[in-house]
Amino acid sequence: MNRDTRHSLALVAFLAWVGLGADGLSSSAYGPEEAFKALGTHTHLGLYLAIVTAVTVFIIALAYNQVIELFPTGGGGYRVATTLIGPYAGLVSGAALVVDYVLTIAISVASGTDALFSLMPVDWQTYKLTIELGLVALLLYMNLRGAKESIQILLPIFLGFVITHTILIFYGISAHAGLLPQLIPDTLHETSSLATESGWIFVVALFLKAYSLGGGTYTGIEAVSNNVQSLAEPRIKTGKLTMLYMAASLAFVAAGIILLYLLWNAQVVEGQTLNAVVFRNIITDMGFTGELGTSTLTMVLVFEAGLLFVAANTGFLGGPSVLSNMAIDSWLPHRFRYLSSRLVTQNGIVLMGISAVGILLWTRGRVDLLVVLYSINVFLTFSLSLAGLCVYWLKHRNDPRWVGRLCLSGLGLIVTTGILAVTVVEKFFEGGWLTLAITGLVIGVCLWIQRHYKDTRGKIRAVDEVFANQPYGSETNFPACDPEQPTAVFIVGTSRGGGLHALLWVQRMFPDHFKNFIFINARTVDAHVYGGEDALEAMKVDAMVSLNFFVNFCHSHGMASKYYLAYGTDAIAELTKLSAQVHTEFPNAIFFTSKLIFQRENWFSWILHNQAVTSIQRYLHFQGLQMVILPMKI
Repeated sequence: MNRDTRHSLALVAFLAWVGLGADGLSSSAYGPEEAFKALGTHTHLGLYLAIVTAVTVFIIALAYNQVIELFPTGGGGYRVATTLIGPYAGLVSGAALVVDYVLTIAISVASGTDALFSLMPVDWQTYKLTIELGLVALLLYMNLRGAKESIQILLPIFLGFVITHTILIFYGISAHAGLLPQLIPDTLHETSSLATESGWIFVVALFLKAYSLGGGTYTGIEAVSNNVQSLAEPRIKTGKLTMLYMAASLAFVAAGIILLYLLWNAQVVEGQTLNAVVFRNIITDMGFTGELGTSTLTMVLVFEAGLLFVAANTGFLGGPSVLSNMAIDSWLPHRFRYLSSRLVTQNGIVLMGISAVGILLWTRGRVDLLVVLYSINVFLTFSLSLAGLCVYWLKHRNDPRWVGRLCLSGLGLIVTTGILAVTVVEKFFEGGWLTLAITGLVIGVCLWIQRHYKDTRGKIRAVDEVFANQPYGSETNFPACDPEQPTAVFIVGTSRGGGLHALLWVQRMFPDHFKNFIFINARTVDAHVYGGEDALEAMKVDAMVSLNFFVNFCHSHGMASKYYLAYGTDAIAELTKLSAQVHTEFPNAIFFTSKLIFQRENWFSWILHNQAVTSIQRYLHFQGLQMVILPMKI
């Protein structure tokens, strides 16, 4: 790789770090604080905590580099668990992710507001929850308006956070450099004394409790592997370099802040975050006093709050994406899978926002409680992904790298499951049960929804069997399509019965009117997904066989016919493009498709069905194209 290529790769990775690093770096505003506070009066254990925190960041990051390799279009905990373990593991991971994105909004807004209120008088704390709810409403409104953070907005906030916190960490450590030579011997001595008084079990339990409650520190590490598809080529190299930047920056800031707490003897002050307390002391020691000191601290905390609010916005961006992936597999209403539809995206955004408001109201915006709720599902997703990697390498022992990769994945799995177990046990009755209950409820609803879709597919197969008996004609000479003649265009899916149902209806309603019969279909694909090439080819063959069936049926009855097939990440987007293309070629076209009609219509069937049909019809009508929806009873 020449110097220009390395420079370009580094620049792209740097911009990706800025774009994807907000969620990870912002966690240093609340993760280290909760971990350090859990030590109580035994703050000397903070040294071990700082070291282990930095090491843990790199263990998880290196393990997730494998996800980047295996899923170069974005892994995401749901896809990783589903592909490497199985659909039910994916369901658990997906449910945890949905809840986590809600908690991302809640905890980031609450922590950012805490940072700003650290500058305010204590009696202003009564207004904090109101401000938090207002901020969620503002973010919700911005996302409904289609606002996305751009690099022009994010870059100054991100770099402001990194520069100010780096300066404070370097100065804070160097200012007390005289304590460093004696820090390790003193820490070892105090640890030994504590073990003598209370026993090693108490020491280990206390440390593990603090370590696990600092689990919020590691949230956001997976952001790179979740969004590899948005990186510039070469994706894998760019992704790994971006992950290195993220891991190094998070390890430095998180471990550095814990070390500052220890060196500067940080004490809890009512109405202020621990970061605000220690930063205020450092800024004063730097000689910034009076208004200058206040202005400097304000700048630092505003950058911190700004980064947290940007991190909160990732919940509105990532949540609908997870809903879409789960909807494709029928765990959630199919209406959520069509992200090209603005209405569908808005549904996901509204769901995220309302849920975040509910969580903030229940917790009263308490960051210490939100961290517990957040960490449980984060590490549940981490553990399932790393377990999937272990399964993958056990199945691929012919790969010369398998032993090293398995050990790395296994080490990461031990760390994440350990943190998960300790957090659940320690905080089960202090809010942990709520996360498990909500996640369990989401899983139950998903199982119910998939069962309904499975029953519906069974009924559709019965219809397919009925229409499978439709006889072919005897014609062998069929006419070619004439673009000037009236044309019936059928939007079909995987059901042959649905397509034939629409075709026969049209022939009965408009006898001898249409001269061309066109069939169009779009399939959702991702050519670069793990194991995707063979599956992609099989899906293409299946789609072409299905469409050829309709065309051959028409030809056998002496009707001009052809088909159009498209592939993409969003079926509705591809179908609307295909419709425009077909109408250009056949200007006298009318579009037809079938809509499921249930004997007992209710709100449940309305939510779960026919959203694609109505979305396409709405789009075509706005384009001046006519579409007729034909009822199909099942």
